[in-house]
Amino acid sequence: MDQEPIALDAYESLAEAYAARVDTKPHNAYYERPATLSLLPDVDGKRVLDAGCGPGVYAEWLVNHGADVTAFDLSARMVQFARERLGDRAPVFQADLEKPLDFLEDQSFDLVLSALALDYVRDLGSTFREFHRVLAEPGLLVFSLSHPFAEFVLHPSANYFDTELVTYEWTGFGTPIEMPSYRRPVGALLNPLLEAGFALDRFLEPTPTDRFKDEAPEDYEELSRQPGFLCVRAAKRAGKNPREGVV
Repeated sequence: MDQEPIALDAYESLAEAYAARVDTKPHNAYYERPATLSLLPDVDGKRVLDAGCGPGVYAEWLVNHGADVTAFDLSARMVQFARERLGDRAPVFQADLEKPLDFLEDQSFDLVLSALALDYVRDLGSTFREFHRVLAEPGLLVFSLSHPFAEFVLHPSANYFDTELVTYEWTGFGTPIEMPSYRRPVGALLNPLLEAGFALDRFLEPTPTDRFKDEAPEDYEELSRQPGFLCVRAAKRAGKNPREGVV
C-alpha cells in the first residue's frame, strides 16, 4: 500500500496563508529565492519544469522571463493558487514527486527547477532519475532544500548518518502547524543525484540579503553565521544512463 505523502495535510491547511505571504516572507523572498534564482541560466525560450511549484511564484517568474513553463504540485489547493496566479500562461498539474511523472515525455525540458520541495521526498534517487529522464541534453537541474546541517541542529539524533522523518512547528504563516520532513546527511542527498546521471555544477550555501536584515534582523544574524538552506545546480551528463549505475 502506498504511504500517504507526509506533508500533504500540512500544506493543504496552510496553502492560503502560504500563497498570501510567499512573495514577501523574508526566508522565502529575501533568502532562499534570490539564491536559487542566481543559479538559473537565461530562461528565455527554454522549456522549464517547475516541480513542486506551490502557489506558483517561481513559475510566474519563469514565464515573465520568457520561459515555456509546465508546473505541478501535490497539493490541490496549491495547484489552485498557482493556476489563479498564472492564468493561461502555463499549465499546472497535480502530481506527486515521489511517483513516476508519466504525464511528461522523455527529454521534454531544458531545465528542471524544484524549490523547497525535496525535503518531503524519501527516495531522492527515484525523483532524480525522473528529472534526468525528462531533461534534454544538455539540461540543468536546479533545486533548493533545507541545509542538512541546519536540520541536524534542529533535530539532533543518535546518528547524523541516518535519514529520518522529523517534524518542526512552523509559526510563520499564522496558526502554528506541525510540518514533517526528511532529515538526511549530505551524502544521502548528493550520492543519489550523481547516481541518477547528474554532474554537480554549483553548490551554494546562501547568506541572507540586506533586505532580509531589514525585515528580520534577529534571523539575519543567525543565518549570517550558519546556513538554513542549500541550493544546488546539476547538469545532465551526456550519454549517461542512470540504470547503468555510477561510472
